Amino acid sequence: MRFSTYTAAGQTYYGAAAGNGMIALSPEFPQWPTLLDVVQADALDQLTQATVDKSVTHTDFRFEMVMPNAPRILCVGVNFPDRNAEYKDGSEQPKYMSLFPRFASGFTGHDRPLIRPPENHTLDYEGEVAIVIGKGGRRISQEDAYDHIAALTLCNEGTIRDWVRHAKFNVTQGKNWDSSGAIGPWLVPFEDPKQLDEARIVTRVNGEVRQDDVLSRMMFPIKREIEYISTFMALRPGDVIVTGTPTGAGARFDPPRYLKPGDIVEVEVEGIGILRNGVEDEVV
Repeated sequence: MRFSTYTAAGQTYYGAAAGNGMIALSPEFPQWPTLLDVVQADALDQLTQATVDKSVTHTDFRFEMVMPNAPRILCVGVNFPDRNAEYKDGSEQPKYMSLFPRFASGFTGHDRPLIRPPENHTLDYEGEVAIVIGKGGRRISQEDAYDHIAALTLCNEGTIRDWVRHAKFNVTQGKNWDSSGAIGPWLVPFEDPKQLDEARIVTRVNGEVRQDDVLSRMMFPIKREIEYISTFMALRPGDVIVTGTPTGAGARFDPPRYLKPGDIVEVEVEGIGILRNGVEDEVV
């Protein structure tokens, strides 16, 4: 089952994706106004049960960022061996992972445009798998880590490259331009380790494959990410971890191949789906 946040006729709903339409579920569960509330209540199974014998309620709609009120989004940087080599600094695999925060306002939904700001045109793509925490915890072991995942989704962790170089030790300002990235199209309940252990992530720009790798090659596997992050902060239901992007981002071409208006970016993982976004310039 696939659960999305979407807007139809000026009203925001969450519901189940079915064919070319949506089955609105939020009106049936007023106690859980958003998908974040559903995750925090550990109620994705109840949403699945509620779709039985239900018909599509909306065919004219647009996707929103799947959890637009996600309270905490933490991203893992430089998490594939070839990605580390892209920096050409001679460094070996790091002992600890790189982490940075992103805010929900920096993300839009599936089939919505990524926005290139007038201040800088180095908008880049990064295809990634994102996990949504369903069971909170502190100092979670790798052996137990998967028990804490509620759902999976996709992320295009769009970045304004020049702005990540504005300071010596952080990338926050280059990673949080409004609507510069996307998360969606939906949440897929996490039910089988194979959904992650055997996942291949592919990113295409205008149909050309730019990124293609398997999550099993991550320097810091998702189990380790959960273990490490939960050491210094208690993970809470609804937290999102964006797990890392393969080599092939536009900045690493010579010359760089940044996104421009009219481009179409697709991030695909079998079993989760395709996250597709165009690119538009910001209207000032």
